[in-house]
Amino acid sequence: MSVVCKLFNQSFPPKPEWTIDDIPDLTGKVVIVTGGNTGVGKETCRALLSKNAKVYMASRSKSKADDAIAELKEATGKEAVFLLLDLANLSSIEKSAETFKSLEKNLHILFDNGGVMIPPVEQLTTDGYDLQFGTNVLGHWYFTKLLLPILQSTAKASPDGHTRIVVTASSAAMFASTLDWGVMKDEPERRARGSQFLYAQSKFGNVVVAQELARRYGADGIVTTSLNPGNLKTDLQRHLGSTQRRLLDIMLYPAAMGAVTQLYAGTSPAGAEYNGKVAVAFVVHTHTPVYRRTIPQYLIPWARVGEIPKGADDPALAKRLWEWLEEQVRGRTAPQEENSH
Repeated sequence: MSVVCKLFNQSFPPKPEWTIDDIPDLTGKVVIVTGGNTGVGKETCRALLSKNAKVYMASRSKSKADDAIAELKEATGKEAVFLLLDLANLSSIEKSAETFKSLEKNLHILFDNGGVMIPPVEQLTTDGYDLQFGTNVLGHWYFTKLLLPILQSTAKASPDGHTRIVVTASSAAMFASTLDWGVMKDEPERRARGSQFLYAQSKFGNVVVAQELARRYGADGIVTTSLNPGNLKTDLQRHLGSTQRRLLDIMLYPAAMGAVTQLYAGTSPAGAEYNGKVAVAFVVHTHTPVYRRTIPQYLIPWARVGEIPKGADDPALAKRLWEWLEEQVRGRTAPQEENSH
């Protein structure tokens, strides 16, 4: 399927067959949602709270998180817990992970949801990385890495034997089929490539990392799924010009719809099977399977199995990216995950 066909298929999805009402009771489940104070993250928190999960809203702004927590408490009767997290700051990520582990012995679902989209190209992370790759990829990877021990131990102790990592990518991932290693930091080439390319590359990187997490930790009971949440009206568009926003409004859906696919990945019984590969039945007539094939896992709006962005399931590329990510945090104080693979 061409990129244009894939984009159309994901931009104008059919009515969802699975909805937030189908989320099972989550009593006893501990969940983290990064970027949980706004947009898709807030809608994800809303649904999780309504189903009795204990939700940590990971955000860099306490005031904005407090406002969101109060709003969601009024709507659901349940109160999320604020967790300070700045994904553009490696020290903040370390402190956030340690704070969480001092408060909880279990973590059942991690939603790597937060991120930045097309900021001014001169903006960098605290540690000098391109803001989009440093936040969306390096930041989330490091936060996830630091939480792997608790995800592994929770999976071992859980009756169903698994925990879940849900990585929010974007349809923009389809516009990058590999990684440009010369633009991760503030090099002249990075500014020449522009923010839209850098955003697409970061979302592609999210999928590459998710696939490698699935390879490395699936045997430990950690189910990792990446997805395109859909074209949505959220604060991510704040850096776009007014003309771009008006054009996008024609094809954007409410943020609540964007939560559907990642909640499906994180909470549905079917989502527990989406680790790295998905078996898909192809039909000619309704309910009549013709054949099945296994494809690299990737979910598209709304809660459907779709084709992974081209190149994102390349093990060699994933290995190189993983090694690059490890190099960026080498020497920092961080506990290591169990090595059972």
